[in-house]
Amino acid sequence: MNAVVVAVAVMLLLSLVRVNVVFALIAGALVGGLTGGLNVNETIAAFTSGVGGGANIALSYALLGGFAVAISHTGLPKWLVDVVLKAVSNNEDSRGKALSKALIVFIILMISCFSQNLIPIHIAFIPLLIPPMLYIMNELKIDRRLIACVLTFGLTAPYILLPVGFGQLFQQLLAENIEKSGLAVNLADIPGTLLIPVLGMVVGLIIAIFFSYRRPRKYISETIAHEKDESTYTVFSIIMSFVAIIVTMVVQILTKSMVFGAMSGILILYISRSVKWNEADSLLTNGMQMMAFIGFVMIAASGFAEVLAVTGHVDTLVKSSAEFIGGNRSLGAMLMLIVGLLVTMGIGSSFSTIPIIATIFVPLALELGFSPLATISLVGTAAALGDAGSPASDSTLGPTAGLNVDGQHNHIWDSCVPTFIHYNIPLVIFGWIAAMIL
Repeated sequence: MNAVVVAVAVMLLLSLVRVNVVFALIAGALVGGLTGGLNVNETIAAFTSGVGGGANIALSYALLGGFAVAISHTGLPKWLVDVVLKAVSNNEDSRGKALSKALIVFIILMISCFSQNLIPIHIAFIPLLIPPMLYIMNELKIDRRLIACVLTFGLTAPYILLPVGFGQLFQQLLAENIEKSGLAVNLADIPGTLLIPVLGMVVGLIIAIFFSYRRPRKYISETIAHEKDESTYTVFSIIMSFVAIIVTMVVQILTKSMVFGAMSGILILYISRSVKWNEADSLLTNGMQMMAFIGFVMIAASGFAEVLAVTGHVDTLVKSSAEFIGGNRSLGAMLMLIVGLLVTMGIGSSFSTIPIIATIFVPLALELGFSPLATISLVGTAAALGDAGSPASDSTLGPTAGLNVDGQHNHIWDSCVPTFIHYNIPLVIFGWIAAMIL
């Protein structure tokens, strides 16, 4: 048995039966290491070596959590909720409620898309925006699985398609690794090439909004009644909140570091006294606690990925797939996408998957006679696959962090499974179509 397949299967199975994701990743890594020929000590050593690679991400999310709580203390979330309330307060009839639901979904979709490209703060906006809106969503009986799908779409589709913010990093990484693997590509060709796979995600989003989760779903509102928020805001505090967000964006782009971006935003809030110095410690601590689970998952996912890399079974999986393919381009495209799905589901990051699969996928695609554009589409889609539905991905962990503050949203069944169905399946289909026609 291939260690990658076994490790991912164990991790997913344990997650589906509601075992904690961190424990599922550690167990999957242990089983995968043993299956791949490592002994227990070697597996533990590889896992321990790998967790260090997730430290920077974990620290980034911890500081982003602190930044989010600091921003919330300025009253910006309350202001945003008040704006939404004014828009929906007079809509008491069924048509008005439908329009209110549509407005909330549109606002969340727009902001989540902006978080990847226009204002690249990634998932930091979720604990800012979503918890204060849960009370409204409960009153309107909006299915939180729909909101999870909307958030995940905004956290993934824009960076795949648009060469700005995180999208610029993704596409540069894609181009660099494809060129290292023996195929010269034009960076300007990547957005148009990945348009077809992203259209698959658009189809999935439309299905989620208009078919899968359109029916009302009841939640208990009393448990989050305090989320209606008693904090106050002033024009100055709102202005400084936007200044802090912009500074965070600019510093993050210039330094390519979420850590220093979040630190800059926090300093702006403290210097402007939008947040008091004597409250700094408690606010940062609360924010870090809020994002701690995501940090631990990303650390465990990094160790999981290192174990799989040490076994060498990622290469084995790809090579055995190549042998099975023969010269069948259609079958080859489908198997490459499925292998990409398996790898990314385990690692939880499309960015980390690109270097792993590009070195083998590019020569294989060229050998099968795929064009350069088709090769870009295959590698880009294979890397992005799994990001939406993986239990270890921040694209699912972020939505869960915001939607589960009252304990009524399960990470696996309410975030991972819905996003896997609505995005990964269409990505496979549309990615295969792109490889066939480009």
